Amino acid sequence: MSAFPNYSAARMAALEAQATAILGVFERHGYTRSEPSVLQPADIFLDRSGEEIRRRTFAFTDPAGNELCLRPDLTIPICRMYVEEDGGLPARLSYHGLAFRHQPAEPERPTQFYQAGVELLGQDDKVAAEEEILTLAIEALRASGLAHFKVKLGDLSLFANFVDGLALAPQWRERLKRHFWRAGYLDALLKGDARPQHSDAQSLLAHLGSLGEAEARPAFEGLMDMIGGAPFGARTREEIVDRLMEQAADAAALRLDPVIAELIGQLLAVSGEARTAIEEVRALTQRAGVDLKAPLEAMGARLDVLGKLAIAPDDVTFAARFGRNMEYYTGFVFELWAEDAEGPVQVAGGGRYDSLLEHLGASRSIPAIGYAIRTERVLAVRRAQRTA
Repeated sequence: MSAFPNYSAARMAALEAQATAILGVFERHGYTRSEPSVLQPADIFLDRSGEEIRRRTFAFTDPAGNELCLRPDLTIPICRMYVEEDGGLPARLSYHGLAFRHQPAEPERPTQFYQAGVELLGQDDKVAAEEEILTLAIEALRASGLAHFKVKLGDLSLFANFVDGLALAPQWRERLKRHFWRAGYLDALLKGDARPQHSDAQSLLAHLGSLGEAEARPAFEGLMDMIGGAPFGARTREEIVDRLMEQAADAAALRLDPVIAELIGQLLAVSGEARTAIEEVRALTQRAGVDLKAPLEAMGARLDVLGKLAIAPDDVTFAARFGRNMEYYTGFVFELWAEDAEGPVQVAGGGRYDSLLEHLGASRSIPAIGYAIRTERVLAVRRAQRTA
């Protein structure tokens, strides 16, 4: 497919027929269609999406000097629209529209593509919300005509709770959780290869690095206030404070205990058929003396839902390192995979993002979960399955 796709009458007709089937499923489950603006404030994506999406976002300055972007996904725009309109809860929202992403590593991939999806906001019963979203994901793909697909599961809360249960300094806990998405850097942290050389000038950093995040972060933010309007290049204030927090942890000469680093490495290595992998995690937590009963039971409930939806156990995998590429995710994540003419391709994905709406201006934390379907990929997979 061209990086700049055109849509013939036949292709648009096929996409619209498929979208009608998918949106029909959403509507039957009580989801109302919304259409946020294609143009969005750039900062909400640059601050909340994650490194991979930030470098793929089409950002620019309009004639009035506003920093804008083409929406790289629709979850943040939908949530931003909900917060601005101050809607009721729970809210069930659906969409179908274009998203835009630069593809520097794969220039042959399209820079624009259609997404259909749903967002469930403010459902306090998290088990029921996850069952609803998983059911919608499976039903919508089947309604589109997709015959076979596989499911990949993860849960960021497993890693976070495991780290919290270990004998770690507070700043190490926060650092490990913050860099969960950066696989290479996280591995370097576990091996002790990510610490810079110390100098006399780092004495203040060393002192602050010995404090917990609740004390150290306000100190650095106060320093930023003293600096005032000094230019910081392309980095945001939050990014600079985060980097100073990391340097402070390094300057405090805190090192991971090799035994603890090994336990974390063992957790991150767990991957495979979902029920077997979950038992591996359970055995590891028992050896480590960490209580992960609640998140493991939650994962078991998700597997039961997939079983009720007639997804074969062999088609469901779990990976402890899997967190998708959006840093706003806070817990359960999933992807659905199938094969087109060129091989395996992700056709849908989503997860839980319980802190996003508050970051977008909501007055409190609102539980939220959703997912998106890459409808053009679904169409390609359907064609490949018909000709197989």
